[in-house]
Amino acid sequence: MEVTEMTLWENVLAHYGWQGAALAAVLVVLLCVQLWYYLFAYGRIPGYKNSRRRQVLDAEPPLSVIVPMFSEDALFVEERLPLMLAQEYSDFEVVIVYVGRDNDFFEDLLRIRQSFPRVTATKIEQDARFPISTKMALNVGIKSAHYEHLIVTSTDVRPLSDRWLALMAKGFLRGDVVVGYCGLERRRGLADRWMRTDRMMESVQWLARAVAHRPYRGIRYNFGFTKRLYFDARGFSHLNMNIGEDDLFLQRILRDDNLSVVLSPRASVVQRVWGGLGWWTRQRRLYGAARRYYPLAVRNFIRWEPGSRLLFFLAAATAIAVMPLEYKLATAALVLLRYGVVFAEIWRITRRLGERGLRGAYFVYDLLSPFYEMLVALLCLRRDDRVWR
Repeated sequence: MEVTEMTLWENVLAHYGWQGAALAAVLVVLLCVQLWYYLFAYGRIPGYKNSRRRQVLDAEPPLSVIVPMFSEDALFVEERLPLMLAQEYSDFEVVIVYVGRDNDFFEDLLRIRQSFPRVTATKIEQDARFPISTKMALNVGIKSAHYEHLIVTSTDVRPLSDRWLALMAKGFLRGDVVVGYCGLERRRGLADRWMRTDRMMESVQWLARAVAHRPYRGIRYNFGFTKRLYFDARGFSHLNMNIGEDDLFLQRILRDDNLSVVLSPRASVVQRVWGGLGWWTRQRRLYGAARRYYPLAVRNFIRWEPGSRLLFFLAAATAIAVMPLEYKLATAALVLLRYGVVFAEIWRITRRLGERGLRGAYFVYDLLSPFYEMLVALLCLRRDDRVWR
């Protein structure tokens, strides 16, 4: 057997030289890295069943939904708040924390309680000299909440079904921290598909770690935890930053045995899009500033998929450009193998997360997103005054 392997290696060296043999080894190694991500890391998501986790509560608990509000958002009051109040769940409240100076608007919020007793509104006076962060608003909301189990969301999201809260509450049966999915609202155009695909794949990274019992974050528009964990951790961390409640704080309270991942389109919310690709890139830069504080293993996990993908494409392009015909055909076969696996897994993931119309756009995203990630990483090197207090 050793003689055969040595002869094969000698034949490869004789036909293609050490450069060709090294290039083949690089292609195979990078392909294996890519297949590991899509088959074994990301591939866990479609088949994940939270019901396999040990149950810690006997019944679904009452929920307090905390909603910070930083403007006189009439659209939230008229359209998105009614969707929250129409949830098919028997025991919940919506705690609105209004940060502003419009007393008439706050009086309108208080009057909502006359028709909808589930709504509680509290106010933080806005002062230009002392800006109020999301964490500060959440602190007030958490202390105002009547229930132990909390769901954190935002005024610019809406639930995709009337079962959202019921499914998130069911998540608390099996963990003190619950994370769900949040997509972007569907609009027309290539920029819209890029942003929706980018949000999905960014979420796939942390969902893959979460279902593998190595969690590091949730998403700020659809996650929850208990008051006990919050007060045991002495509130939010990194108070000098305006970000981090869904990752840096969660990293302090998360364990592999206390996280419940709720994966269902009916348990998802969708975020309003406030602009085009420029707006999205600014959002990525803002929240990407927290990544430097992630554990090294997490940062490596995030970087190696797009990094190995870019290197695989470059190695394949080099082989197809300069190597003999049979080498080109073998390289093309490896590229087709990768695409077959990737698109099969992306199809399964989009079905599980309820994302429609993205499978065709993923081909372009797959080719170009490593360059986009490098752009975001470069932008994050510059200080962003929105991050720091």
